[in-house]
Amino acid sequence: MFTGHIQEIGTVIAVDHDRIAVRAPKAAAGTPGSICLNGVGLMIVQTGHETDVLEARLTAETRRRSTLDQIRPGTRVNVEAPLALGDPLGGHLVQGAVDAVGKVVRVDDEGTSRRLWIKPPDRFLPLVVPKGQIAVDGVSLTVAEVSRDRFSVALIPATLQATALAELSAGDRVNLEPDLLTRLVRRWPSDPGRAVGQVVAALPWAGRVSGGQGMQKALAQLSSGGAVMIWDPDREGEGDVIFAGARLRPEAFTFLLTQVCGHPTVPCAPEILDRLEIGPIPGPGDRHGTRPHVPVDLATGTGTGVSAAERAATVRRLAHPEAGPADFLRPGHVFPLAARPGGLAERAGHTEATVAMCMAAGLPPVGVCCEVMNPDGTMAKAADLEIAALRWGLPLLDVDDLRKHL
Repeated sequence: MFTGHIQEIGTVIAVDHDRIAVRAPKAAAGTPGSICLNGVGLMIVQTGHETDVLEARLTAETRRRSTLDQIRPGTRVNVEAPLALGDPLGGHLVQGAVDAVGKVVRVDDEGTSRRLWIKPPDRFLPLVVPKGQIAVDGVSLTVAEVSRDRFSVALIPATLQATALAELSAGDRVNLEPDLLTRLVRRWPSDPGRAVGQVVAALPWAGRVSGGQGMQKALAQLSSGGAVMIWDPDREGEGDVIFAGARLRPEAFTFLLTQVCGHPTVPCAPEILDRLEIGPIPGPGDRHGTRPHVPVDLATGTGTGVSAAERAATVRRLAHPEAGPADFLRPGHVFPLAARPGGLAERAGHTEATVAMCMAAGLPPVGVCCEVMNPDGTMAKAADLEIAALRWGLPLLDVDDLRKHL
């Protein structure tokens, strides 16, 4: 699943009947399992010998149903990596399944912006709704107008700068995908509730999940770099958003600081902290038995250690199996917590839950957790957490589920 919020403009460096190679440094650095090129979702075959190149598979069906049949080396394409949990939904839900190919019939300059007029196939036009969403070559846009046989979209300066749509001219072909909800409502016009249900089903991880199946969905998202929300109804009565430390990106740490708003800490298996010689903070600890250790920064950092990028890098190094004591400065701005050796069986807290989830996902036993705080500064409770989980697109599990299924 994608959002139509373009990550970068890539350049095609090679293409044949069944493969395409694109230079896209940002996407290649994340090594996703799939990629969206000009609105077409493709499976990645491998990351090329050059670390900034991705190779994806092309099929005859893909070529027939999209503009990828005209792609040549040197062509610039819109590139987006798949949506992960915790990522902001910058545009709208885009599946990467091209429904039609349209033709640009006119380009109007409007000051610093432009307006594209696109003529789609007749069968596609009923799916285009004024002020609704549409993906054009993978870019999430708002439909400005719909006329008898065409529609228009406005390209603001930011879109022109960040996407390859700036290079379009009259006569060019573009890939089109309608808004998912619009498509489903058109399919079941007498039952819009069913359509909404289908859209929710496209986000199977969002909201309250439970049982073994819910746990597997949450673990899959955690292992891909996404987030999970864990509710502790009995001890603290609070919920935390957690990420796997080995997969933590700067954007995820920014999300914790600006949206979740609690205090980010780094639960670790105790043997990790022992190996890295990161000792406990003296004192009895808090009233819930949390075991805080000396805060650290990454020794190779060049700033103060406070930025989201620097803190994310520190967490990733804590999770690295080859990290050593000399890799960290003490004290710093990243706050490790020691999980109990017996895990959830010994203490059913967020610290132990985070470590247990990381291990169950096949990752090092280091994660990040952050309490969910309401905008008024109070701690989010059950109803608040369910609303936040749906708003952020996160799975919500409680600690009891973890104890049963991990």
